[in-house]
Amino acid sequence: MRLVGPGGEQVGIVAIGDALRLAQESDLDLVEVAPTARPPVCKLMDYGKWKYENAQKAREARRNQAHTIIKEMKLRPKIDPHDYATKRGHVVRFLKAGDKVKITIMFRGREQSRPELGFRLLQRLAEDVQELGFVESAPKQDGRNMIMVMAPHRNVKAEAKSRQQRPAPEESQQPV
Repeated sequence: MRLVGPGGEQVGIVAIGDALRLAQESDLDLVEVAPTARPPVCKLMDYGKWKYENAQKAREARRNQAHTIIKEMKLRPKIDPHDYATKRGHVVRFLKAGDKVKITIMFRGREQSRPELGFRLLQRLAEDVQELGFVESAPKQDGRNMIMVMAPHRNVKAEAKSRQQRPAPEESQQPV
């Protein structure tokens, strides 16, 4: 078999018995790296340490993954201006926090025959919050509902992430 040393250096082609003896002498494990190669390739390494380091890397990668949260906002086609402003404020808050927003317009009764009202409402909302987010999924009719998904711009996501990682300012203690 071809043997690779603990530092990555080539030891050469050695017999299996010699490789096992070298592994025992150096208090390392003999790990088969490429079994299909001719001759097979083995490496001297601390296998437990290697497994531990790989687990740490995987844990770190999971921690750094972006967790996308989808918030939902439900509207009706005949919405009062003040209610619309309140819902728009919620959408703005969600986008500033770096979350995606699924906006659903629910149609009831005769409203179902006028889907253009819902479409116009979604377009108006998208225009009102376009500095914070963009339309990720265009409005589509889904039975009695019309759905649109908005996502925050990249710079808004970065700001929200940095705000979460920054420690809260401590209150200064002053003697009375």
